[in-house]
Amino acid sequence: MANTKYVFVTGGVTSSLGKGIIAASLAKLLQERGYRVTIQKFDPYINIDPGTLNPYEHGECFVTDDGAETDLDLGHYERFLDVNTSQANNVTTGRVYQSVIDKERRGEFLGKTVQVVPHITNEIKERIQLLGETGDYDVIITELGGTVGDIESLPYVESVRQLTWELGENNSVVVHLTLIPFLAAAGELKTKPTQHSVKMMMQNGLNPDILVCRSEHFISDEIKRKLALFCNVKKEEVISSLDAETIYDVPNMMFHEGLDRVVMKKLALTGTKEPKLIEWNKFVEKHKNPLHKVKIGVIGKYVELQDAYKSIAEAFIHAGSSQRIKVKVEWIHSEDITKDNVARKLHGLSGIMVAPGFGNRGTEGKIETIRYARENNIPFMGICLGMQMAVIEFARNVLGFENANSTEMDENVKYPVINLMEDQKHVTDMGGTMRLGAWDCTLEKGSKAYHAYEKENISERHRHRYEFNSDFKEQIEKAGMKATGVNPKTGLVEVVEIPSHPWFVAVQYHPEYKSTVLNPHPLFKDFVNASLEYFESK
Repeated sequence: MANTKYVFVTGGVTSSLGKGIIAASLAKLLQERGYRVTIQKFDPYINIDPGTLNPYEHGECFVTDDGAETDLDLGHYERFLDVNTSQANNVTTGRVYQSVIDKERRGEFLGKTVQVVPHITNEIKERIQLLGETGDYDVIITELGGTVGDIESLPYVESVRQLTWELGENNSVVVHLTLIPFLAAAGELKTKPTQHSVKMMMQNGLNPDILVCRSEHFISDEIKRKLALFCNVKKEEVISSLDAETIYDVPNMMFHEGLDRVVMKKLALTGTKEPKLIEWNKFVEKHKNPLHKVKIGVIGKYVELQDAYKSIAEAFIHAGSSQRIKVKVEWIHSEDITKDNVARKLHGLSGIMVAPGFGNRGTEGKIETIRYARENNIPFMGICLGMQMAVIEFARNVLGFENANSTEMDENVKYPVINLMEDQKHVTDMGGTMRLGAWDCTLEKGSKAYHAYEKENISERHRHRYEFNSDFKEQIEKAGMKATGVNPKTGLVEVVEIPSHPWFVAVQYHPEYKSTVLNPHPLFKDFVNASLEYFESK
């Protein structure tokens, strides 16, 4: 632990400034310099994890290999660094308080009055240093959710204040991300919101070491000098972060601004290896200079908030860019699709994906979408609920199982082709109880999935309670839909395909979680390629 250095990333003025992208970009630069880096996110809400949060409110719930339901920022961390995160990389206030209360109930505090300081702050400090104790990392970046000044953030700010003192000189650095707004009426950038944000931090006993200033306009040396003077930092410690064309530009921008060099100096890191970002920049160059374009529709029930499908959106960027294909994603609400308008709604698409989700709302629109893709030989990919809907559509319209459904939508359905998993039947708590994390799958040789992965045995991440009902497997397969991927231990169907269709693959797992900049997901790549072939054939 003594050798591990800590970087804390806080935010001020407003939320959604991009702390996660700044943290991931800094981590990428340090990784390129040869350091072992990981990032963790501390969220101030009282939920135990994001697993029970509405996607409209919080965006997608990202799932790790070890089955943790986490904040979507962990997806950015994995996509930038190409390393796995875990349960330890995301901690919420709910988890912190639950742990402290459990300790109190066991008598571990020896009858003392349990308080925010020291008991909650000690718990936070322990969890911040948990990954450092493994000896696996040289630098650990900790992103604090929320904004300085929020009541919920106060215990975290106090914990970081204590920890920076305890760690001693050159072992920690505080990066404060803030906003420099441009007032059109005055025609100038305003530094006062940043000054107030820093002042509030200092009132809580924590001095920012580095300011990263988000702005739509160029930040002059004069403004940097002013910020340095009034925020107690040096001018070179004021980093400009202008709006980028793509988030994948940010590591280069931060390198040119010298963020990694300032952090290394503060942490007394002696590495001299310059970040080359060779493979990264090859990806960015392909992303910005595509040779082909293809339009793919994503049909889901949370499309109003694209963060609800963040990993899917990024997986399309990775898969397309690696093949110099610009993927134009058209987000379509499944509730808006009916039998009468499906052809009009999906007109002009070269590929169709039905996205994950829960509950009955919008499912009939998804089923109509799948029927249209199947009957018109349009490349189709289904994920999780999308796979279940594909099985239901096939059972209804090919096998003639009228009103076939999932027991999630209709408990008394005559043809329950999708059923609640056996080990889920007595589960009452909703949080963290689904089939989660990485599970093995064996692919049938010669299948589309096998062709995409180029191997027989794969491991993918899951998040579901319902499964393909194997009682109907024989009938479904006889009619032309094949189970081409199964879990080798349980026999649970993971992949279904229609071999007579040009490209029809639906999976129970979430391939989007494992797609990264340097390793685009093979299934997304194959789907995008099939969509391009369809477009060119037309």
